[in-house]
Parts: sequence; C-alpha cells; structure tokens
Amino acid sequence: MGARSVSPHHCPGPFMLFAPQVVSGSRHEPGYCAFYDECGRNPSVGGSLIPPIVPCLNYSPARVLGPEHYQELKKVCPMLDRGEGQTTACCSVKQLKSLERSLMMSKALLNRCPSCADNFGHFHCISTCSPNQSVTINVTRTANITSQGTVREAVVAYQAYLSTSFADKAFDSCKSVRIPSTGGLAIGTMCGRYGSALCTPQRWYDFQGDSSNGLAPLDIDFRLIPEGVTGAVPAGIVPYNGTALGCNEKTPTGGEVCSCQDCQASCPVLPPPPALPAPFTIGGVDGYLVICATLLGFLILAFLLFLLSPYILRNIMGLFSKKRKVKGEVNNWNDETERLIHPSEVTCIDRNSLVAQEFLGSWFQAWGTLIASHPFKVLLASAVVVGAFATGLMYIELTTDPVQLWSAPDSRARKEKDMHDKYFDPFFRTNQLILTAPGRPSYIYDSLIFGKQNFSGIISKDLILELLKLQTRIQFWSDDLNRTASLKDVCFAPLNPSNPSLTDCAVNSLPQYFQNSVDNINKKVNMTKLGVTKEVDWKDHFIYCVNSPLSFKDITDLKMSCMADYGAPVFPFLAVGGYESKSNYTNAEALILTFSLNNYPRENVKFNIAMEWEQRFLDILKEYQMSPGNPFTFAYMAERSLEDEINRTTAEDIPIFMISYAVIFVYISVALGEYTSFSRILVDSKFLVGLGGILVVGCSVLASMGFYAWIGIPSSLIILQVVPFLVLAVGADNIFIFVLEYQRDARRPNEKREEQIGRVLGNVAPSMLLCSVSESVCFFLGALSTMPAVRSFALYAALAVVLDFVLQMTAFVALLSLDCKRQDRNRCEVVCCITVKTPAPSKPNEGFLLPIMRKYYAPVLLHPVTRMVVFITMLMSSIYLMLHVTVGLDQELAMPKGSYMLEYFKYLYAYFEVGVPTYFVTTKGFDFSKVMGMNAVCSSVGCDPFSLTQKIQYASEYPQRSYLAVPANSWVDDFIDWLNPGSGCCRLYTEGPDEGKFCNATSKRCGKCMEKPDNGVLRPNVTQFNRFLPDFLGNRPDLNVRTNIHIQTDILSHTDKYSHKDIKFATRFMAYHTALTTSREFTAALKTARELAHNITLTMRKINDTPPDFEVFPYTVTYVFYEQYLTIVSEGVFIISLCLLPTFVVCCLLLGMDVRSGTLNLLTIIMITVDTVGVMTLWGIDYNAVALINLVTAVGISVEFVSHMTRSFALSIQPTHIERAKEATATMGSAVFAGVAMTNLPGIVVLAFAKAQLIQIFFFRLNLVITLLGLAHGLIFLPVLLSYFGPGINKAVLLRIQQAKGQLRELSSNSLPVYDNMTFENQ
Repeated sequence: MGARSVSPHHCPGPFMLFAPQVVSGSRHEPGYCAFYDECGRNPSVGGSLIPPIVPCLNYSPARVLGPEHYQELKKVCPMLDRGEGQTTACCSVKQLKSLERSLMMSKALLNRCPSCADNFGHFHCISTCSPNQSVTINVTRTANITSQGTVREAVVAYQAYLSTSFADKAFDSCKSVRIPSTGGLAIGTMCGRYGSALCTPQRWYDFQGDSSNGLAPLDIDFRLIPEGVTGAVPAGIVPYNGTALGCNEKTPTGGEVCSCQDCQASCPVLPPPPALPAPFTIGGVDGYLVICATLLGFLILAFLLFLLSPYILRNIMGLFSKKRKVKGEVNNWNDETERLIHPSEVTCIDRNSLVAQEFLGSWFQAWGTLIASHPFKVLLASAVVVGAFATGLMYIELTTDPVQLWSAPDSRARKEKDMHDKYFDPFFRTNQLILTAPGRPSYIYDSLIFGKQNFSGIISKDLILELLKLQTRIQFWSDDLNRTASLKDVCFAPLNPSNPSLTDCAVNSLPQYFQNSVDNINKKVNMTKLGVTKEVDWKDHFIYCVNSPLSFKDITDLKMSCMADYGAPVFPFLAVGGYESKSNYTNAEALILTFSLNNYPRENVKFNIAMEWEQRFLDILKEYQMSPGNPFTFAYMAERSLEDEINRTTAEDIPIFMISYAVIFVYISVALGEYTSFSRILVDSKFLVGLGGILVVGCSVLASMGFYAWIGIPSSLIILQVVPFLVLAVGADNIFIFVLEYQRDARRPNEKREEQIGRVLGNVAPSMLLCSVSESVCFFLGALSTMPAVRSFALYAALAVVLDFVLQMTAFVALLSLDCKRQDRNRCEVVCCITVKTPAPSKPNEGFLLPIMRKYYAPVLLHPVTRMVVFITMLMSSIYLMLHVTVGLDQELAMPKGSYMLEYFKYLYAYFEVGVPTYFVTTKGFDFSKVMGMNAVCSSVGCDPFSLTQKIQYASEYPQRSYLAVPANSWVDDFIDWLNPGSGCCRLYTEGPDEGKFCNATSKRCGKCMEKPDNGVLRPNVTQFNRFLPDFLGNRPDLNVRTNIHIQTDILSHTDKYSHKDIKFATRFMAYHTALTTSREFTAALKTARELAHNITLTMRKINDTPPDFEVFPYTVTYVFYEQYLTIVSEGVFIISLCLLPTFVVCCLLLGMDVRSGTLNLLTIIMITVDTVGVMTLWGIDYNAVALINLVTAVGISVEFVSHMTRSFALSIQPTHIERAKEATATMGSAVFAGVAMTNLPGIVVLAFAKAQLIQIFFFRLNLVITLLGLAHGLIFLPVLLSYFGPGINKAVLLRIQQAKGQLRELSSNSLPVYDNMTFENQ
C-alpha cells in the first residue's frame, strides 16, 4: 500500500496525473480536436500539488507536427508516432511537456514494470494528443479563464470513453506492481479509498480523473464501455480500443517484460510446495500404536514361553522316563544353598565381585572407624574445607539474561545474532500497549469521499485523543543524566540517531496518522465533490491513511500527511488490530501503541536510563489502569517485563522453597528416630542428625557454587532451585540407608561404638558409592550439552553430589558418632544435660516399615499372578506413552499466574494480524555494485526471476507453510528507483560552484543523475553505484524523496564505523512473519526461514566472484530462543544416553563385572525415564530445556531408587530368586521408600502452591511424576524383574560362608555362634 499524493519531483512517488489539455467542441469527428493548448489555472481546483493547468476549448482539425513538436511527441507518446511529417496531434508542445511531467510522477511507482507504465500513459496520450480526440472524449463543463488579459473558454470537465477490454488489460498489467520500500502494491496508492484489495479498472480510472486527488487539474469522467454496447455512447463517440500490453510483453520502445514480483504472468511455472506428510498409519490406525501393540504382543508371548519353559522341559524329560528326577531338578533349580560349592564352580565374575565387595567393605569399615573416633577434628576440617570453597560465592555471577541462559555462544542463532548486532544496531527494545473498548458501540459514518463506513467503538475521536495524551506522559528524573529524562533520550530514532527530538522517535500508533497533533485530529473542513458539499474530518483522513500509509498528502481538502512525525509510514497492522480483512480497518477492535527504544549494551549508562523509562512506562500504565476515568480495557508490556516477572515470581516463590525444605527437614528428623518408648522420645529422636544431614546437603551445594564461582562459571536461578532439591533427594536416601542400617544392627560382643559405626558403614557405603559415582558421572557427562543453562546445571549438580558423598563419609559419620554417644548415655537431644533413666531396648529396632514390607508387601508383590500383571502393565506404559510428547515452551508459561503479561499475550494473539519482522542478512563477499549482483537481489524489471527478494515473494504466497506474511523490501530496488530519472530524486547541479555535485529534489538548477535506457532496465555501473550510494543513504525521505526509512538502516547502521563500501560485509532485507502464537509455530518459522535462506545462498553463490563462504541467513529476536527446539529431541536423547551410560558401567564395576545386574539396573532407569516422558504428555508438560534438566535429574534420582535394590539383590544368599527379591524389597526397599520417596513427596507437594507456572509445571508436576514413577519402578517393577531375570547367587560368597561355617564348627565352645542366615554383608 502506499500514498498517492506527490510533488512534481516525487521519489519514487505515488502517482498519477492525467493531463487532458486540449480544446473540445460539440462535434465528434475523426481527425478533429476537442481542445488544444493551455488556457491557465483551473479556478475550481485549489491546493493542488502541481499547478492545475487546463486546456482551451477548441474544436479544430488535428495539427501536423513540426520537427521539434514531433520529437517531443515521439518521446512522450510514442504510440501516436506515424513518422516525421506524417504525424498529426491535438496537443501543443506545452501540453506535451506538462503531460510528460504528470506521467513522470505517476510512472515513478510504475516504472518497475515498463508495460504497465506504457499502458498507464497510453490512454492519457490518446485523450490529450490523439488526432481523433473528439471521437473519444466529450466535454461536459467549461469555464472562462482570464490569462494575460485574455479571456478564454477552458475545459474543466469531460467524459472519456474507452473499451473495457483495453481498460481491463491495462489494469491487469499494473495491479501486481509493488512498491519495494513497503512490499505493498502500487495500485493501492492509485485507487483512493478502495486500496489494492477492492480496486477495479473503473475505480482505478475514477481516481485518476478526480481533481480532489491533488494532481488532476480537472475532472475526467471515465466511461468504460463493453464491446458491442452503443446505447450509453453519445452519437459520434467511439470508445477507444487500442492495444494494451500484457505485463509479460516488451514495450514497442524496447522495454523489458515486467518482473515476476510485479507480474504473475512473468513468473516461471513453479510446482506448489509438497503436501505435508500424512500421519503415520497402518491400516488406517495410528502406526505407532500398531507397532507398540505388536511389540507388546511379541514380548508377552516371549515372556509366557519363558514362564512355561520349566514345565515344557519337564514333559520332554518325562518322555525319557526321567520325570521324577527332572521334577526334583526343576523344583530346586535355583536353590544353590542346599549343596556344597566346590571351588571349581566359582566363576571369574563371582570372584571379582567378592574381591570388590571385600575391598570396598573393609576400606570403608576402616575409614568409618577412624572418622567416628575423631568426630570433632573431622567436623572442624570439614568446616574449613567447605568455608574455603564457599568463599568463592563472593564472586558468583547470576545469569538472568534469557539469551545467555538458553543459547550457546557458539550456536548458529547466537553467532547470527552477534553478527547482525555487529553490523547493524541490535534489535530495538519494544514497549507496547494494546487497547480495546468493548463497551463502546459501533457507528456508521457517511463519508463524502469514501461513502458509508462502519466504525468500531474504539475508533473514536475521544479515545484517540486519550491515547495521544497517554503516550506523552512518560518522563522522570534520571540520576545518570542528572536531569529529567524523557523518550528522546533513549528512543530509536532512525533518521536522527545522534541528537533526536521527541518527533524523531519511532512511535507507532494511530495518532501518528495525524503526526501526534491534537490540532490535526480536530481539524475539519467543508469539501465539495460532484456537486455535494459536506464536512470532512479525522475519519476521512484515517480511512485514507490506513489504505495509503505512505502518502504525504491525503485526497481530502484537509491536505494532511499520513506519514508519522518521525518520517516513516505507520502500516495499519502496527496501529490497529482485530480487523476481519485488510479492507476493514475501520472495524478494528483494538488500538496499538508501540514505543521503540535503542537496545543499548548492559554496560552502557543509557541502558539504565532505558530500563528506568520502561519502569516508568509500566508504572504509569498500572496507575492508569486503576484510575476510575479510564475508558479502555488494555494490556501492556515492556522489553524488561519478561525478565522482571520471572525475577519477581522467583523472589516471591523463595518462601515456598523454604517451606518445602523445612517440611523435608521435619520429616527426616522425625523419620530417623527409633521411638521405642514415650519416655525415651527425646533420647531416641534424631533431630540433630536430621539437621546435620540437611546441613551436609546445604554445605555441598554452597561449596559447589563457590568452587565454580572461583573459576568463573556463572550460576542461574534454575540452579538455585533445582540443585539443592536434587542433592537433598540423593543425600537423604544415603542418610536413611546408613542410619536405618545402624539402628537395625546389633553391636557385637567387645565391639566399640566406633567400630560398629565403621562396620555398618562398610556394609552400606559401597551402595552409597555406587549411586553417588553413577550420578556424578551422569551429570558431568550431561555438561556436554550445548545449552548453557543445562551445562551449568549439570556441572553444579555433579560437583554437589560428589561433595555431598564426601561430607557424608566424613562430617555426617562424625555427627552420627557424637549422636550415638549421646544416645548411649541416655541424654536428651538439644538439652544434653538432661538424662533419662529408661534403659535402651536390648534388641535392634527394625522400625515401622521393615516388618510391613517383609510380612505383607513383598509376598503380595511377588505372587506369580501379580508379578505377571505388574510386569505387563509397566512394560506397556513404558513403550507407548513416550511417543506423544509435545516439544516447546510457550512464552506465557514463563509468567506467574495473575501476571499482567498473561493478559498481554492474550491480547497479542487475539488482535495482531502480522508477526515479528525478520531480516534476511547477507554476509561478506557479495558484490552488489555489479549488474549481476543487483539482478540477483532485486525484484523489478530485468531482475533474476529467482532473485533473493523474488524467492521470498514466492514463499510469502504460502504463508501457512513459510510463516511469511509480508515479502521483503529491498534497498537495491529502492536505490534503482531513486536513480531513475523519472523519480526526480537523484539529481546533480548543472551550473555554479557545485556543478556535478548531488543536489536535493527541490532545487531547480539540477539535472538527472542517469539517463533511462530504452529497455527500462536501469542499472548503475560500478563507478556510478559507489558514487551515488552515499547520497542515497543520506537523502532523508520527505514529500519529494520517497524511500523507505528503514532501508537506510539496512545497509550497515554503524555509518561512523563502516563506509558504504562495507556493504560487501552485510546488508539485510526485511520481511514479516505471520502472527506466531505457539513455540511450535516459532520453531517452524525459524526452520522454514533457514531453508529459504539456504536456497537463496546457493543461488547467489553462483554469481561470479562470490566467495564460497558467502551466506544469507534469517534473523529476528526470537530465533535465539527457539533454535534449541530444532535439535532438543536429538540432544536430549544424546545427553540422557550419556547419563545412563555410567549407571551401567559403574554398577558393573562395583559389583565385580556383574553385567546382568548392570543391565537390569540400566533397563529399569530407562523405563523410569521413558515413562516420565509419556506421563508428561498426559499431564500437559511440554518437552523443553527445563524439562530436559528435570529428566537428567530423573536419571540421578532413579539411580537412588534402583541401584540400592539391585546391589542388595545381587549380594543376597537366599535360596531362590523370589526369596532374594523379597529380602531386597523388605530391607533395602523400606530404606529407599523412607529415604527417597517420603523425603521428596512432602517437599514436592508444597511446590504446588508456587505462583510461577514454570515451578508448578516443571518442578511440582514433573518432580512428582519422577518420584512416583521411580517409586513404582524401584519397589514394584524392579523386584519383579529381578525375581525373573536377576543374577544367580554369588557362589564365591557361598563358598566363603561355607568355609567360615566349617571353621566355626572346629572352634571351642566359647566361640561365636554360627548364624545360619548370614549374608556377605555380615562378614
């Protein structure tokens, strides 16, 4: 879309002027004129952009042209040329010159398409100069005009007759011609109120003949007559039916065919984009469901065969009369403890496992005894080490910038952003207000010019004035400037960036159609059109401007510009929203106000001023929203809003996390107690032990953070929220296992308390080591992630887990030793000076859970039918549910409930018709100064049909696939149009001291820069390109010079740092995305934009001398956030696979190369992870970087649920798999349930009350899912799995026990009794 008012030197300007200036008579005969020569100014036309010179009424024969006259006619109207001396015409030389000037202004928009420009001038030449003029026009009104003392009759209105076939073809040749600076259609600026969408041939010609358009000197009533119709035609009139050119035809003077962007018929035949892939189905059913069901059936069948194999084997053996023997063997196939083990039966793996367990057990036993013997020294040393690490917290850096958190410095999007910001200014800061007035009724306005128009309630004068008043309120005192600061101190001012005033600031809103002037909004005037006089006011101006936003003068007698006061057009989608179609802007349901601020670096003092301005902007809007006189319902945001709201809700949710940790602390303190009698509650409680365990976790986290702060690795809020929770879950489990094992153990005769603690530690520490090493290695490998937030989280978590284990092996052992001494002396906790007389029980305390798990839970769980049902159910969920997760993170989820930003997103999605701008940036090496270089980029006549801008145009024709709503504008096209002599923009002084230098468009002592070639394809040579480009960049747009204001920032914004020759390094071409609402759409838009840019790159590399590393890439502010979703699935699989690897390797190594235990351990953790992803789909949890962090955490927590159980089963010497599974479930399962599940669950439930949606979804929901699934797999699935497929009894352990029993029988009667239920861990 564009404006239509121009001056005689409008660049590349809107349009048209007819110049019918000939004498007319009442007769209509071939060879006769109706008017001739110029009579003077039309008295009925005022305020025209050009002098309204009208012709003299003069019915006379056409004149034979002399040489000079003939040459002028041949130049202006070549279609009337019949040869020198043979050509007649009805126009004087003066008329021809006036016609040339008029056509030049109109053709400035149409010269991109030579055949369109030729057709446009064709009929004006016929009506002005044709020797058969009187046959095609009918004079309807004249006026007496006095000129130089002579009164003459002048023509001020006439009818022009032309055939519909000529008019239609001429219109068709022009209807697709674009204005490169805006991407809009030129026809939209030449069709008055109808714009491009509703323009027709009749409306197009009507506007050309309307003297109120500021250009036409008289009224022309164009009559389009279908062929064969004669009733509506006066006698003697013959509608003109000459040959109009198609836009894909060359002109008679050699003009080239129009480009594809301006002429659909010139476009190569392109196949439509391939259809989107159909959903994967098999037989009309979801293919994944079929595959999963088939796989499930196969696994169930294999499992059933496995169950039936002993009975099948028995029957087969029965055929050979060995039924009884086989039956005995089958019934005792797993009872290895009933016979003596020969040393030759012990395998290498069994020996390795025994050696590993003996080594670790003995080492930890000695270590525990040593630590328990010197508790105060150990605590002091631990405090010193932790303090040394924690001092690094003085240097900690907390990363809050979303770009630094989620986009890796070496990622493609980050590199492209850095390159864009290096050569161009960073993308400006957006501050936006979207206003509605739902209670205001719509109304009908009967416009003199535009007819009846429906206006929505929001498009009302009082509301526009209120909006204008609101947008000028923001100013504040700045300590940085030591004065009052306002918008001009921080605004984006593209035309005057060095010293802007308020009117230079880029503010887009509806009042900008009135240059933010109250006087302009209130302006009204009486206007006469077709004999009807009515008042025109702001509503007429608004209707005109939303259809012609580039106009410097409307077609009403208001004669106001549509351009914003800062010199740029305000496209309607930036001013209003919620309209049904492009022609119904008056029905818009919302007003849009956008302030654009410079995006200063954070270290720049003006960054603080911009932040202050934005805060003042938010404060004013909050106050205004609460004011009783506010007529609007609105939503708003500032650039800082997203970060502010995240930080605010994080601070507000800190108490929630504190309560969560407090609940966990209370549970641990209570659950660790023995509680044998009421009188000994304060003695047997473990309040201080629980507090010590919490402190150990806290110290490990602080030490980890301090260490990384020392070495300069920044932290983040997500680390502060997740790492303590993770380490607490891991640490609490180890604490419970250690303390419960100690409570269940009986001190042996003559054994010191320190020795007992060491022995208990020797039993459980290998299991704790197994989990801690697996988790830490898992997290260290997770640090290979390319996402900074995931990498820093993994590093902090890994070191915290390591330090937590070290402190548990030192400080916590020392704390437990001190507490045991207190308990031995029957002293109360906290008040240690008080003793209790009630003696401690003589038997170890099994607690509450162990008997329940042993007597009830384990037998029911491992019943044969139950085992099968559980196994099949868990397998089904693990295979199927993982296939339907949604990838992404919608930006509103980052906001807390009740945030004003949620309302803004709601308004944004409801009322915005076009999305964010996106730039196609060219990197170094491409030479635009050569003709081939220009043709590879531009979209006008002579350009490559597969040029950069043309390919973007093709893509924008399929917005549902390309996500491009508006095609790219092009500084190359604007530069070429600016050079075009028809535009009158590029001019040089022809005399005086400045001869040969560039002059402005209003000077009269200047000539054109370049001659227009006959074929219409104007291209500067290299010298001209380099000479005139600086003048083009410095030529500010105004009424006389019409170039896109943004074009001047598309060729290296840093003009103080780079010269125009650096366009070989970077230029950009701006298009607009469609309105994107979900992360899936943002990601798809990035992907398709990159595919398009890559295709353009390959084409442009074919241009001579273009280096092979030249590239075109797309850029907009959102790409750095959504790039991760292009690879997050594959990266997530890679990271989780790396995390799973150590769980297998470490388990195998610490169990003496027990591959089967390692495999089952790994399988169960995979099942937990897969089921977690599946439940995410059911509960509406999207997969993204935050979820990935939690999935990595899930692997770590799963190790706690699984590895302890696996090791306990592997070392058990119960006679059968089922008995060993029962023992592991009862003994270790109870500790895991109390230590992991019941530690996590209370704290997780508290997080449900957090305000932040991210915490509710990704910490409450996801951690609840992880904990429950870990509990289900660890205490349901894994025991069943081990009962079927677990490793056999370690024969090396059996041999060692049998040898020990034999030695004990030989001892004297005062020796230790033999324990028949002895296990390896008792040795």
